[in-house]
Amino acid sequence: MNGITNEGLVLACSAIGAGLAVIAGIGPGVGQGIAAGHGASAVGRNPGAKGDIMQTMLLGQAVAETTGLYGLVIALILLFANPLFGKL
Repeated sequence: MNGITNEGLVLACSAIGAGLAVIAGIGPGVGQGIAAGHGASAVGRNPGAKGDIMQTMLLGQAVAETTGLYGLVIALILLFANPLFGKL
């Protein structure tokens, strides 16, 4: 334990936590792809309802994207505005 400092440990753990937080972007990506596929299928079956289908699909995708954005915000906070240094 000669070269490990408290600051180094906090930085390492923050980097690991930021990486895990960014993984949260996988879920919204998959969900948005599935929603777009089902939306295109619905428009193919009923072209007259294209406006309503697209509006509902885009609203759902915007809500799903917030999960990925929250993960990104947490990762940026851990990397650049690390609140854990104040606890040392």
